[in-house]
Amino acid sequence: MSKAATPEQGAAVVKQIRGVAADVRGKVLDGRKPNMNVPVRSLGNVSYKARDGYFRLKGAMMERTLTVNTVKTFAQTLRMMALAKMHIETRKHSSKREAYYISKNWGDARFSEQPESDAIMDDVEAMLRVNREQIHFRADEHGGSVAGELVVIDKDRKTGKRLEIDCSRFGSGSYTVPSVVEHLEFRTKARFILCIETNGTFERLVEESYFQTANCVLVAMGGVPSRACRRFVRLLADTHDIPVYVFTDGDPYGYFNIYRTLKVGSGNAAHLNEFFCVPQARYLGVTPYDVDTFDLKDCTHPLEAVDIKRAQDALRNDPFVIHHKKWQEAIAVMLKMGKRVEQQAFAKHGLEYVVTKYLPAKLKHPEKFLP
Repeated sequence: MSKAATPEQGAAVVKQIRGVAADVRGKVLDGRKPNMNVPVRSLGNVSYKARDGYFRLKGAMMERTLTVNTVKTFAQTLRMMALAKMHIETRKHSSKREAYYISKNWGDARFSEQPESDAIMDDVEAMLRVNREQIHFRADEHGGSVAGELVVIDKDRKTGKRLEIDCSRFGSGSYTVPSVVEHLEFRTKARFILCIETNGTFERLVEESYFQTANCVLVAMGGVPSRACRRFVRLLADTHDIPVYVFTDGDPYGYFNIYRTLKVGSGNAAHLNEFFCVPQARYLGVTPYDVDTFDLKDCTHPLEAVDIKRAQDALRNDPFVIHHKKWQEAIAVMLKMGKRVEQQAFAKHGLEYVVTKYLPAKLKHPEKFLP
């Protein structure tokens, strides 16, 4: 799903784009206001069922009608589709950042800031029911770092020759997940995959050779995991039936923006969550209960207003949290404490503590992991 379109898929997408353009043109010639229907991309328009394992779009649509107030957004949407059509037909690609700069030649339809361009690209993606790779746009984001008991089998760009990349032999460095991962193959005997929020903690585990001690694969998400990172972990977990554990800070951002996005996806990208999420993931990371268990009372930080709002919003509106009582209970404890805890807090007990004490203690009781 995350690879560029095949010639057949590309032709189908171009046909869709031509159809939208023809519909708009036909209505204009008939003296009617043209419109386009875009799925509403928000938590309010998604549902969650454990058996599905990810957020699904409901049916709410946003009608984008050509009016005086919407003429710029309407034009930008059409120009973005035209750019996608050109990319497919010429077999060229552009990054999201390049797409933003290309728009500077669109006259009054140009974007002022990249977030505007990204939002329109997401709308086009949702309208056409494709991912951005299939309309030849690449993300600018870092795909994530990997170290551990894993051989990634890739291909040489020029010759097509198979390349075997041993992720345990990067010295003090690591393998970087590419923007397109669908073609990758894997060889591993790892016991589990550990996805880590911060690069600092990832590097600590690499320095302590934790992947050798625990026979695992370490993945640094670098904050909210990119789509390439999520797809990489999903493919590896599915093809080798490996458990996935997630280690984030003990705060609402780590729980909902990072862990929940990896596990079930997001409302903003609900049209793609089936492919860009890891339903088998379990939460191993820092919980409010760890403050007492691992003597971290003097290593906490007060919840800020944004943290409290994010937690309260999750309790009220997040379908994933509403489904899982254990998450509701953990959030209630955190709010009562009024504290958050970072991954690096375990350094209080020594740099090796997270490897020699914390992670082994957690892994002895996977039944206690948050869902």
